[in-house]
Amino acid sequence: MEKFFNYFDHRYRQNLKMGKATECGPLITISRQTGCDAVALAKKLAQNLNRKYSTNKWHWIDKEILLAAAKELGTGTHRVEQYIKGKELSGFSEMIMAISGDFVSDLKVKKTISDVVLSMCKEGYVILVGRGGVAITGNVKKALHVRLVAPFYWRVDNMMKKRNMDIETAEEFVVDTDEKRYNLILNFLEKKPLNLDYLFDITINRNSFSIDQIAKMLSHIYEDRIHAVMDQSAEKNEDLQSTYG
Repeated sequence: MEKFFNYFDHRYRQNLKMGKATECGPLITISRQTGCDAVALAKKLAQNLNRKYSTNKWHWIDKEILLAAAKELGTGTHRVEQYIKGKELSGFSEMIMAISGDFVSDLKVKKTISDVVLSMCKEGYVILVGRGGVAITGNVKKALHVRLVAPFYWRVDNMMKKRNMDIETAEEFVVDTDEKRYNLILNFLEKKPLNLDYLFDITINRNSFSIDQIAKMLSHIYEDRIHAVMDQSAEKNEDLQSTYG
């Protein structure tokens, strides 16, 4: 973990932020309904892409965003998690934090998360799980945005098995977490749409396919997506192998 933070030293991150979002990538974002096993998919997909292109560049990120954002803000990860989870500070908490000099506004947390995500994506070869990433990286050209969905009670059953929950607890957890993830994506969009479907290049029913099957499909779909992007740009003659991995 220390190596990760050294990688994102202040000067390097500032240089990355100066670049345009459109210059980031290649990138894959995975948004998901609760209980669709996005982290397991990200791990498998990174393995597949590295093997396919004989590289070790591809990696997945998730909670690293919280750690990096907290480091930039000079605060604990709990403040960043509060924003991610849509928890509002009470007036008393704000007052105590202001007196102690530890107050960080939601706006500052939001901007820092965006900066961190774009800094990570500027280097490329990233599979970004959740954290509002699809909204933050919407202008990235070399990107594939994936959405995982599944029937409600399939997801409830999955959470019961994974977290040893009873059905009532699992139902409440799925509904609550779905709402928080939906709202987080909205928070990073300049305009509030009626639905989020347009953000994604592909939506996959997790109930219909295993993690291995989805990872295999996305490896091919990613390549087709990058081909389409290259065909639409002046970069047609760029070495595709270097672009992929």
